[in-house]
Amino acid sequence: MNDLDVVEAVQADHAVLANLLEFYVYDFSELLNLEVGESGRFDYPGLSLYWSESDRHAFLIRKDGKLAGLALVQKVEEVWDIAEFFVLRAYRRKGVAKHAAKEVWSRFPGEWRVRVRDRNLPALRFWELAIAEFAGREVQPIATQVEGEDWSFFSFESKG
Repeated sequence: MNDLDVVEAVQADHAVLANLLEFYVYDFSELLNLEVGESGRFDYPGLSLYWSESDRHAFLIRKDGKLAGLALVQKVEEVWDIAEFFVLRAYRRKGVAKHAAKEVWSRFPGEWRVRVRDRNLPALRFWELAIAEFAGREVQPIATQVEGEDWSFFSFESKG
């Protein structure tokens, strides 16, 4: 998809990422019973860490030059992890998310993990397909519980 750009965000992009994260958290609010703060925002604590810690990377996803989403990546115990991944609704089911995810995985060779809440069925299906296509094989998730909630953890390798 040559009209798709995944650009590493710089600190000057902080406000843009924070605004996109508001849409992301809003989408999750019906699944997680999240409450908006008194400021009228959900806020995303820790966003500034993506410019102060070397094992964190923030990306803006653009389609045809327009903002389409974001990806936040972190390295935890020598494993790359998709911390947050969001594509605006207008760009969903058009290949944007899958191509952006593959681009991110390709930039960081090594072991990867993608965590998905089981009750988020559309995301679970998306990650199953995207990871299988990237890895060239089906990747079985590991079922686990985090704070009493069912999650699926996908582990795979990127050769870069």
